[in-house]
Formats: sequence, structure tokens, C-alpha cells
Amino acid sequence: MAYSVPVATDDDFSEYFAARAHALRATAYLLCGDWHRAEDITQVAMTKLYLAWPRLRQVGLDAYARKVVVRTFLAENRRLWRKREHLTHEPPELPASHGDAEQRMLVQAALASVPPRQRAVLVLRYWNDLSVEETAEALGCSAGTVKSQAARGVAALRRRLGPHFDVLEPDGR
Repeated sequence: MAYSVPVATDDDFSEYFAARAHALRATAYLLCGDWHRAEDITQVAMTKLYLAWPRLRQVGLDAYARKVVVRTFLAENRRLWRKREHLTHEPPELPASHGDAEQRMLVQAALASVPPRQRAVLVLRYWNDLSVEETAEALGCSAGTVKSQAARGVAALRRRLGPHFDVLEPDGR
């Protein structure tokens, strides 16, 4: 007796892309700090996801997509040409209409100064609200590594932002 396996279609991928691309782009932005580069990372990650689409199961798809975005970001940071590229002028970002834009910009600038691996841990743990185990799985490392990288990343943010910044108090996140 032959069993038929449901085949993932392009329509399925289109629906997933429409539903999740914005969240994946936001994660990529927090990792790299540049909307244009975040768009590039998201496009590369979605291309990789599309190529693997027929083999993927719907269970755990969001976690897999986040893992692809993070690994794409880390891979791009290892490339030599990225390290040689120097921007001479950045266009000003438009302020958001809600929330404390100045505080958000300070945190984003501080986050950009954290090493890429620590930044990936901070974004996955605190922005995407993943557990230590889920973050470890997404990054392909141990739970202990996630804990130490998170501690070092938060400490680096505290040093960068200074004692007057109240969001990263030791008793809070």
C-alpha cells in the first residue's frame, strides 16, 4: 500500500512569505541595524527556505526560518568583503511616530556595537522571546554558550548605555 505525502506548493510558500516576512525582516534588522541589509538578509533567507520548501514540515517552520535568518546574518559577517566596506555617510533614519524614538535609537546603536554572535543571542532571547534551549538550537550551540553570550551582551549594552539608562537594570531584562 502506497502512502501519499502532501506536496508543498508555491501557493503555500507565498502564504507563508506574506504572513512571516515582516517579522523575519524585523529580526534581521535588529541583528544588523540597517533596513536595507535586513531586507537583503531576509531575501537570501527566504530564497534558502524556498529551495528547502518541499522537504519542510509545517511544524517548527517559524523556528527554522528564524534559524536561517540568523545563520545568514552570521555568514555575511564572516565574509571578508563586508569587513572592507566602509560607509562614509548614512542617511538619517526617520523617527517612528510611537514610543520613545530617542531611547530606541540609543538601544539600537548600542546593540549594533555588540559582537554579532552576542547580538544574535540577545535578539533571539529578548526580542523573539525564545527560551535558552530554543536559542541554542537556532544558533547550533549549547545552552551554556547562550547564557554566557547573553550575559556578556547585556553587560556590553549596560557599559555602552551607561548607568542613567533604566531599561537594562540588573533586576529587569
